[in-house]
Amino acid sequence: MELDPQQRRTLAWAGLAVVLLGFDGSVLVLTLPAIASDFHAPTRELTNLGSVLALGALGALPLATLADRFGRRGLIALGVAGFSITNFASGLAPSLEWLAGLRLVAVCFEAMVAGVATALVVEEAPRGRRGQAVSVLSLLAGLGAGISVLSYPLLAPHWRWLFLAGGVGLLLAPAIWSQLPESRMWLGARVTGSALRLLLQPAWRRRVALIAAMTALRAVLLGPAGLLFTVYASEVLHLSPTPISVLIVVSAFIGAASYLAGGYLTDRFGRRRPAIGLTVATALSTTFSFTSGSAGFYAGNVLWSAFSSAATPVFGAWTAELFPTRARATAEATGAVAGAIGSVAGLQAVGVLAPSIGLGEAIALLGLAMLGGAFLLFVLPETKQAPLPD
Repeated sequence: MELDPQQRRTLAWAGLAVVLLGFDGSVLVLTLPAIASDFHAPTRELTNLGSVLALGALGALPLATLADRFGRRGLIALGVAGFSITNFASGLAPSLEWLAGLRLVAVCFEAMVAGVATALVVEEAPRGRRGQAVSVLSLLAGLGAGISVLSYPLLAPHWRWLFLAGGVGLLLAPAIWSQLPESRMWLGARVTGSALRLLLQPAWRRRVALIAAMTALRAVLLGPAGLLFTVYASEVLHLSPTPISVLIVVSAFIGAASYLAGGYLTDRFGRRRPAIGLTVATALSTTFSFTSGSAGFYAGNVLWSAFSSAATPVFGAWTAELFPTRARATAEATGAVAGAIGSVAGLQAVGVLAPSIGLGEAIALLGLAMLGGAFLLFVLPETKQAPLPD
């Protein structure tokens, strides 16, 4: 992929932000069994914790509107500083309630940085390579998560140390502020009025509603599955931290290749067909992971990682191309809010169903919601290589 100097700087410094985000955002899931043990938390309390965390995406929305109003660079640097401070503080949390509150704030900044960085990279990428540019960003986020995965077996069960290490982002945030270029497309846009008001205009509100509904239904399954799969592995399948970490590492390598494959796939074949196919495949493989014993859990997780990772650049490019520059970051955050609502719904459903039918079966049942969300994608327009709306 040929890039000019500003595009390379944008990808490098936005990439650093998402590496830090990937590290910080993965620690809770990886260490959740140890956290549950330390605080003597049953599954119901863990689903409530996940629900609180998901609501953090609500705070990303007002921050994203500032990115549409005042630019991408400053909000990305602010977000990195914000989630780094709260990650360090999470390592000192005296109770599960304190940890939940701190993670709520961290998720707010993490969701904002993810959306604004995606908007920035799509705006700067060559028209025919937007999917590949987002796939590189996704790969770097996976790299950050991989660092925590490789580190934790050496530290387990000392989960606090990983959170404390997340504070390093506070030292790097000033460099991101000074070195990350501002979006040339945003600088050339005529920014007037409220981004939210713009998205509610007839030209855009149908797209917002469809993306929100699809994202919410997708999160009904992936929210609980992503948060609780280590708990399922340790408490239901009785796996130790080492094989769980090995599985995560293998899935991460498969996922890394899949990010790049997804970027290539969407730039070659468009957005709609790959998005629908990968959504269906993700739903089926995730369901399989929680209903087929240890062997199926291993195989299903690898497939789930592959399909979900390949879908990330597809959706990243597509959602950014569907909305105008004056409200692109806000639209990304709107999707995150919808995902938070879906995740809360899924987590609460698991909390209610798991005591009677089992944790794995409760999560698998939610796959029906994600399959329903896939069919909404037929209504959205294809945007491959289309000019970005102003």
